[in-house]
Amino acid sequence: MSDKNDLAEDRTDWAEARTVLANERTFAGWMRTGMASVALALGLRALFGPFEPTWIPKTVASVFVLVALMIFWAAWRNCSLTQKDMDDHDTRSQSARNMAWITAVLSLGAVATGAILWLL
Repeated sequence: MSDKNDLAEDRTDWAEARTVLANERTFAGWMRTGMASVALALGLRALFGPFEPTWIPKTVASVFVLVALMIFWAAWRNCSLTQKDMDDHDTRSQSARNMAWITAVLSLGAVATGAILWLL
């Protein structure tokens, strides 16, 4: 009977490891989606550059920068909640601090991009 329990424990550990890795892949996917939103903001600004009045394309581009910020922070929040659920186990994952740094740096980049769009 001990062999069956050991095998069940191993399967549980492997499933936990897959869940942690899936959480990290999901976080990375949302970060890519946020960066795509920033790229869309830049593309819209470039496409409508000579448009008058200039505040209209800048405002539309800013919407996508704000969407990117919401995506970054929602991804971080959901990733952190999942990590807390997995905290009682032995699986190693990226630290919450690393995820927060990535989120903060990408958010800062998005804000800077938005500011540059308004200055151009």
